[in-house]
Amino acid sequence: MIAVLRLSARNLMRYHRRTLLTAGLITLGVLAMLLFVSAAGSFKQVMIGQITDSLLGHMEVHRRGYVASVDNLPLNLNLSPQLISKVKAELDSEPAIAAYSVRLKLGAMFSNFNETTSIRLNGIDPVAEDAAAPGLRTRIIEGGRDGPLLAPGELLIPELLARGMKVKIGDSVVLVATNREGSVNGKNFKVRGVLEPVTGPGGRDAYLHTDDARELLRMDEAEAMEIVIRLKDLGKLDKVMASLGARLEQLTNPQGRPVLELHDWKGLSPFANIASMIDLMTLFIRVMLVAIVLTSVMNVMLMAVYERIREIGTLAAIGTPPSRILGLYVGEGLLLGLLGAIVGVALSAAVVGLLNLYPLQFPFGRQMITLHPTLSAGEMLSVALLVVGMAVIASLQPAWRASRMDPIQALRHV
Repeated sequence: MIAVLRLSARNLMRYHRRTLLTAGLITLGVLAMLLFVSAAGSFKQVMIGQITDSLLGHMEVHRRGYVASVDNLPLNLNLSPQLISKVKAELDSEPAIAAYSVRLKLGAMFSNFNETTSIRLNGIDPVAEDAAAPGLRTRIIEGGRDGPLLAPGELLIPELLARGMKVKIGDSVVLVATNREGSVNGKNFKVRGVLEPVTGPGGRDAYLHTDDARELLRMDEAEAMEIVIRLKDLGKLDKVMASLGARLEQLTNPQGRPVLELHDWKGLSPFANIASMIDLMTLFIRVMLVAIVLTSVMNVMLMAVYERIREIGTLAAIGTPPSRILGLYVGEGLLLGLLGAIVGVALSAAVVGLLNLYPLQFPFGRQMITLHPTLSAGEMLSVALLVVGMAVIASLQPAWRASRMDPIQALRHV
């Protein structure tokens, strides 16, 4: 085998320009593939982080049927205090959970004493919300990000509402809400901050203290509508979903049916479709890389066979077995793939390292997104193996053709 590879290497060096051009094309394909994968993966993680850290958390617990009617914010699907306590006990027993926040969501009328419009509200515990959704604070574009997230009597409102109603920091506003029994109640608030919008449901919501939300709804008990969960490691999402979901299903109603449902961020945000599109684009880039390698190597091997027909005939005439001739040309394809893969992976690692030393930044809304692309050893190995495998496959047909030539006809070739 080593002897065959040595002969293959010598044959490649005889046509060094063609070999370098082909290997360079393969290298370019590997470089483009790995850089795209690393950059797209970094962008995907940044966007997922923005949505989960500032809005949805990694998972959410609701009463069964809530998500299907989320636009109506149905108060009859609130979690009772007893149910909340049971869920908290399950969450506290899960070591993979970093924090969770209990939210009370409701719809209300928002008035600046001149105009009135509808608004969606989230009643939160500021400390718990800061731990479960630390990115919420970063969305505050007016009002300052220091100190407590908010206090009783204060509101964080979305920018769209602030601009449309001409409401500024420190202004007094009134909220009017109808509770489950149909009773109407109003309460004055002071605007503490303005929030930058974010993609997805809830991106235009306002926030108030949970005590204010319960007072507005005249609740005697500490009910809630959802529990937002943050994991220590997002990579363990599926595992935690399976184990926690199984435990929550054991909380049933008198008819023995589960009363809760657990959703991950992908089931709650339209960005999950964009993330899937990024994965699909990565697949297309892989297909393009395969096409580049197949075309390049097959073209070189076909030319090598055509230019060395008399040489192949001589080898066959002196008794060289077809399998050895086959091995010579497959070895050339293997070496081309190895050369292109090794150089491409090395260049990709170097470029990714430079991009982390001098990161790329670009505006996304009012925020500056910084990409920190990474390449795992598994990703580099898989791409290298793919390239080498495709190079070998591309060389099989020309190699088979060379090994099956009639020596007499080959020697007569001019």
